[in-house]
Amino acid sequence: MSLTDESFPPLIVPQPARTRTALGAAEEILGGLVRRPAPRELTIGEAPAADATHPDVVAHRALRRAVFVEEQGLFGHSRSDADDTDTDPRAIVLLARDADGTPLGGVRLGPARPGEPDLGWWTGSRLAVGVGGRRRAGVRVGAALIRAAVARAEAAGVLRFEADVQAANGPLFTRLGWDTVRPVSVPGAPAVPHLRMRHPMDRIQRLVDATKAPLGELVAGLGPAGFVGDDGAPVPGSDVIAACDAILPAMVERDPEWAGWCGVLVNVNDLAAMGARPVGLLDAVGGRDTASVAHVLRGLRAAADAYGVPVLGGHTTVDVPASLAVTALGITPTPVPAGGGRVGHRVRLTADLDGAWRPGYTGRQFDTTSRRRPEGLRAMVNAIGPDARYRPAAAKDVSMAGLVGTLGMLAEASGTGAVLDVASVPRPDVAVADWFTCFPGFALLTTDEPGAPLPDAGPAVGAECGELTDVPGVALRWPDGETTTAVVGPVTGLGPAAPERTPS
Repeated sequence: MSLTDESFPPLIVPQPARTRTALGAAEEILGGLVRRPAPRELTIGEAPAADATHPDVVAHRALRRAVFVEEQGLFGHSRSDADDTDTDPRAIVLLARDADGTPLGGVRLGPARPGEPDLGWWTGSRLAVGVGGRRRAGVRVGAALIRAAVARAEAAGVLRFEADVQAANGPLFTRLGWDTVRPVSVPGAPAVPHLRMRHPMDRIQRLVDATKAPLGELVAGLGPAGFVGDDGAPVPGSDVIAACDAILPAMVERDPEWAGWCGVLVNVNDLAAMGARPVGLLDAVGGRDTASVAHVLRGLRAAADAYGVPVLGGHTTVDVPASLAVTALGITPTPVPAGGGRVGHRVRLTADLDGAWRPGYTGRQFDTTSRRRPEGLRAMVNAIGPDARYRPAAAKDVSMAGLVGTLGMLAEASGTGAVLDVASVPRPDVAVADWFTCFPGFALLTTDEPGAPLPDAGPAVGAECGELTDVPGVALRWPDGETTTAVVGPVTGLGPAAPERTPS
């Protein structure tokens, strides 16, 4: 976001607090103080940046030329600040107007690399506030546009959002929550100092905090040594692995057959991650009447038949709030733990990509299993089972915490951190942020030494896409080599599954 840099004397703006604050030149030009809400007379509209005939785009390009070319004398002999983002169909222009419809300022945002696949890495640019929008008492045009750009990027599922701003405007961005990355040189303005700034995008962290952060306090001390926080638990003195999952009551109420199907799905996937072959299911179901319970059991039976796992029994209650919990039993003499990873292990994702968003759960549940033939489902579930040719050092089933959060859980159980290569992750044709935070039909994270093979999971595909590190949490690594923090520190607070380790 290259910004204006006129030299005005400090402006004293009346504040609602007891003190007054002097605004510097850059702050005056771009919106000054950041905590006062924009007045109602300021409206911000949106338009496709590539639509050169749209009134908002026309107005924004005129503002850009007036500020950057005419006023600041940037862009040299070309006298044009146009670039490839102007023709990217995914880029957006936000334009601020006053109550009379007069353009006051605008900003542009879109993928950082026009013409390349959108990985959720966007930049803001060409933030310009016209002379008529700079000295309006109480109107913080620049700050309002910066906030609007961040909100729009979040709505687009952006996981990395940056801007190259004139150094004089760095303090304004800092007060708006941006972090300074480093000084940069901007094409067209090499003589003007710029800073690359980055706004924290916390979608993944918020999901982790909502779904898994309470576990450390709630279930500390439960679970066998070596499998704390795992997808299932070995039954002492046997080859049996037990797993148990409950389905959200709201889902059981509004989509009962799908809830029944998912009750089986999540449990057999948990056993799959433990390297166990499913051998039986137990269910506990409740509902307001017999019809609602019948719908749940219909879905559960259909999934049990598809996966080839018998329902051994359970408990059914009518005239109660909707509920469903399923326990699954599997067999393996050598369980695969989530805590078996080590620093330097390569991270691999094996996932079923042939599906679509479940109706009513767009961006949250990616359904691949309801359309699969039984042989495909069973091949995936037995990918690292007791009869598999290859079994990894560590594994975990991607579930409620999403891909990145689940990787964080595996890393925590292993006493490590992790880095995920964004561009290398196997992904269907959906937004990166949605794929990284959704509940997939089948997705298995595994780790092992470099050069180890991928699991053979039938119709699922796999790829190496990261590594375990000695830095807690999960970082995302981008195609330019930069990393951003997705998860800060441990996910659950349960700590390593096996604190006492024998050095490898």
